[in-house]
Amino acid sequence: MQLFISDANIFIDLEVCGMLSKMFELSYAFAVPDILYIEELEEQHSDLPGYGLLVKKLDISSIEYAQSLHNQYRGASDNDLFAFVLAKQERCPLITGDGKLRKLAKAEGVELKGTIWIIEQFIIEGLLSCDAAQAAFDIMESKERRLPWDKAREMVDSQR
Repeated sequence: MQLFISDANIFIDLEVCGMLSKMFELSYAFAVPDILYIEELEEQHSDLPGYGLLVKKLDISSIEYAQSLHNQYRGASDNDLFAFVLAKQERCPLITGDGKLRKLAKAEGVELKGTIWIIEQFIIEGLLSCDAAQAAFDIMESKERRLPWDKAREMVDSQR
């Protein structure tokens, strides 16, 4: 099963439209760094490991690498950098919508996915209709989540 590392903003996007638990019905595995889980997810989302979220430890060299990136990529949070280096450590794609983190991942050659890709996978795997996917995007937009809405609509239209 393909592993994907995520930052916290993906979980927020999916939570606002009621799709967070559905993420773990996909035929992929999802993980976050342990420190990100503890600091950003555990209090409000302690149920995520029960759904299948993997909480992974960073090795010392990954922690040092994240620290070295801190000055180079100002504005990226420590936890975002930890998600990035975990993706490198595990040699798998990163799921994020954070602009600074996407820029870093592109510069470092890490494969990227985002919320639109996850919703597309729901459609492809038959977990969501196109109309329900558009409704989810509409909710995200009304809750002021930041996605490229034109690309979201194009994706849904291409799946019809």
